[in-house]
Amino acid sequence: MIPVIHTQHPAITHGKYRIAASPRALPCGRFTAQVSVASGQGSASTARIMSFTDHFATHDDAATYALAQGIDWVNQYQRSSKSH
Repeated sequence: MIPVIHTQHPAITHGKYRIAASPRALPCGRFTAQVSVASGQGSASTARIMSFTDHFATHDDAATYALAQGIDWVNQYQRSSKSH
């Protein structure tokens, strides 16, 4: 079963991609970062979800990191798509 991702920060749009951070609280009180990068609509939609092992002191720090990683992934993907 795929866990549901609940976002508390607004998603951003970067080109044709929607990037949404969804930090998760850890039992120790710190947070881990998770990001969803989605594109398309309806049956033509795709999403990539990435979770990171770094731990952060605050929810906002984890969200900021997740969004930055999502933006980096989109930029790298777009560069590699143009070179093929």
